[in-house]
Amino acid sequence: MKKIYLFFCIIGIAVPYYHLFNYLTENNWYWSTSDFFELTYANSAVSMILGDLTVSVFAFFTFLIYKLKNRPLRLLRYIACLCLVGFCLALPLYLYDNHDAS
Repeated sequence: MKKIYLFFCIIGIAVPYYHLFNYLTENNWYWSTSDFFELTYANSAVSMILGDLTVSVFAFFTFLIYKLKNRPLRLLRYIACLCLVGFCLALPLYLYDNHDAS
């Protein structure tokens, strides 16, 4: 099972940065924060997925803060992954690290 979690960690890094790369190449390597967030609400389907992920991220972040009391240094890497890459890396990494703990 840990190999599957590790696979999802790799995919969790590759997929968001693949789409970021595509976004940047479509815009001639020009980054516009306002344009980026305007496109995230381009239609209802994208808004639904964004809302779902937002709630999931905040729930996971709240869980990590709650668990921070027990192992502060270990949990900081999940918060860093959450902020630097996203939920698609932070959750599989957490599951990978804590698979045998339960």
